[in-house]
Amino acid sequence: MRTPVPRRRATAYGAFTATGTALASRGVALRLVAVSTGIAVGLTVVPTTAQAAIVAGRVVQKPSPSADDVAKSKDNVRKKAEAVGRAKAQLAQADGEQERLAVAVEAAVERYNGEQVKLERSQQAYQAAQQRVAEAQQRYADTQRQLASFAADAYRQNTGYSPWAAVIAGEGGPQGFMDRAGMVEVLARRRTDIIKKVEASRIVANVFRRQAAQAYRDQQTATRQAADAKSGAQKLLVQQKAVVVRINGQKKQLEQSLGTARARAADLARQRAAALEAADAARARRSTSGAVGLATGSGMGGVAARAALKWLGTPYSWGGGTSSGPSYGIEQGADIHGFDCSGLALYAWNKAGVRLDHWTGTQWTSGPHVPLGQLRSGDLVFFARNKADPDTIHHVGIYIGRGRMVEAPYTGSSVRVSSIWRGDLIGATRPSG
Repeated sequence: MRTPVPRRRATAYGAFTATGTALASRGVALRLVAVSTGIAVGLTVVPTTAQAAIVAGRVVQKPSPSADDVAKSKDNVRKKAEAVGRAKAQLAQADGEQERLAVAVEAAVERYNGEQVKLERSQQAYQAAQQRVAEAQQRYADTQRQLASFAADAYRQNTGYSPWAAVIAGEGGPQGFMDRAGMVEVLARRRTDIIKKVEASRIVANVFRRQAAQAYRDQQTATRQAADAKSGAQKLLVQQKAVVVRINGQKKQLEQSLGTARARAADLARQRAAALEAADAARARRSTSGAVGLATGSGMGGVAARAALKWLGTPYSWGGGTSSGPSYGIEQGADIHGFDCSGLALYAWNKAGVRLDHWTGTQWTSGPHVPLGQLRSGDLVFFARNKADPDTIHHVGIYIGRGRMVEAPYTGSSVRVSSIWRGDLIGATRPSG
């Protein structure tokens, strides 16, 4: 933000007031002389007030609203803009918090989804284990029935209720019996092996079933925890959204208030600029020195100055401004309809019939350079980081007289009337086309 340098010239108002005071004092002196000499002297003295001054025996009203009124309105705009800035900072912080919470919610949801997948797989494994246990138990039961049937048959053969006695004495004789006895032993061993395998399967199945049951319980716990995390994050997100809505509402109110203040400030500035133009015109008409009028001049510069003054209060837009008027800019100015400094100069001088580029570099060389003591309305005044190097020019304004200019200053501000007397003033140019 640039800090204005104090004006180098005393205002005409101060001169007017001093003149009025001197005349008033002189009038009092004349009345004293008249009383002392007995001569009746009718001399009317008009008191000076905050809004009036005496010039050449005439009462001249000061431009209204006053400079203090305009300054106060601008200060009010500045304070409201700061309030909006604070609200925007709070909103940005709330937005960041909302984004963080949204990420937390997404993470919780994904963790919950993962736990659900694990739970489903665990349930499938548990069901498979249960199926294997059931199958093993079925095989075990079948084997038990087969063994029971075999034992019953063997028992019956040994008690004589079957042809076993005949077998011993029959075909094959004792050797045949021994062979058949060996077969019984083989079958018994096979039964024992089957029983062991079934028992082992049952033991393994029971172990797996216990593991699956524990995994199932663990997954249920994890799922509840993920669901709780999701629910908590969602509650926080709802709260944060409410904060964002509240801050948005506050920001909207502040911006509306700021807009009203800006409109008021712009209106006061326009009124004051108009009043100053009228005062300048009145002085120019009364002047016998042939001084050139200010923003009301009839030349091309006067046309350019008046054209620029019409856009007081228009937002600054980086890259904004064409020969037709304000426009959307670029980068930060892409969503702002307005002017930047060289765009405003381009527009103003186009109204005077002079084409300028949208660049301070060529605007600086668009005409002869003018001594600061000979400035006229419409002259372009330039500002540079290094006053010895025109290549460092970074800003331009349109001179309107009495040390003032119309400018589009910087992002976040609006077209305004300002003093030219700043530390970075490098010089002036009078565009000639």
